Amino acid sequence: MSYAQSAIPSASPARLAESDGEVSTTLDVLSFNIEGLGWPARRNRAASLRRIAATLADLRERGSAPDVVLLQEVFSSTAVRAVTDAGYPYRAWGPSRTQRRRLPVSDRRPEPARWLKGEAGLHVVGSGLAILSRHPIVAVESEPFGTKRCAGYDCLSNKGVQFAQVILPGVPQPIALFNTHLNSQGSSGVPAARSGAAHALQVDDVARFTRIVADAGTPAILGGDFNMRNSRPRMERFDEDITSFTMVRRFCVTNPSACDVKMSWDGDEPWMDTQDLQLFRNGALVTITPIKVEAMFDGSVASPKLSDHDGFRVTYRLTWRRGVPRPARSGAASHLSPPVSP
Repeated sequence: MSYAQSAIPSASPARLAESDGEVSTTLDVLSFNIEGLGWPARRNRAASLRRIAATLADLRERGSAPDVVLLQEVFSSTAVRAVTDAGYPYRAWGPSRTQRRRLPVSDRRPEPARWLKGEAGLHVVGSGLAILSRHPIVAVESEPFGTKRCAGYDCLSNKGVQFAQVILPGVPQPIALFNTHLNSQGSSGVPAARSGAAHALQVDDVARFTRIVADAGTPAILGGDFNMRNSRPRMERFDEDITSFTMVRRFCVTNPSACDVKMSWDGDEPWMDTQDLQLFRNGALVTITPIKVEAMFDGSVASPKLSDHDGFRVTYRLTWRRGVPRPARSGAASHLSPPVSP
């Protein structure tokens, strides 16, 4: 639960546009699972991770990098170095290997634990979550799911949910960023019912965490690896719990004239075809609208595939009324309890 500022200065602020009494700017957010697992889970990942870092650093030099990057599976030391080498001036990290949860524990996954499938109660690595930003990060929080709200091999990682608050020059409210990585399906090594039950518990944690650390009037973006591809039960449970956010893919399907889709989508429900999603929520003063979606690191000529996931990049327009006063800087709400047993 920490953040850092590098010695590299932030890029120039986004330009503000004015029209009919409204002011707007853009925020460009990439969500990307970089497959940063170490041996023996993965081999020979160092070169690809270095290329990811070099690509982002080069885009930053040319002024065309995402403003914010939400990363998952930053597990190995090589992956951590790659995140640092990308050159973003502000970085925040999700739950560490030993961080304990603070949200009260209610339901837990079914007993007995499957020790041989990773449910031994010990984490080998941290959450693998990180947030990079060219805009100042002014507050951070994170919460692990714990050893009783995961299933199978996923329990070897201290997965959870992460928050970072950023301020953008001229924007009257800070923006809340949330990043998460939920329990996998088949690769968890346990039956679908068991991994699905853990996934539902984690979705509940994400819903509670977002409500606690950022009130309903805060504009927010939620992204990550949600592990819901082709799973109707997981998606339905997610929709029941995450009610204050709108899924970007759904918005773009229902508002095709407002959203420039620069990636291939199959079928009428493109949100069912991927693990990687972004969602958004308006604030009391600032409205958030997706205006462009595209893939990165997807195997195209200009963006080689360097992970088992594609990057999902969304450009949002932030809009507010001219003359709205900027409120005092607000940090993360301190409503999380002291650590409790996971």
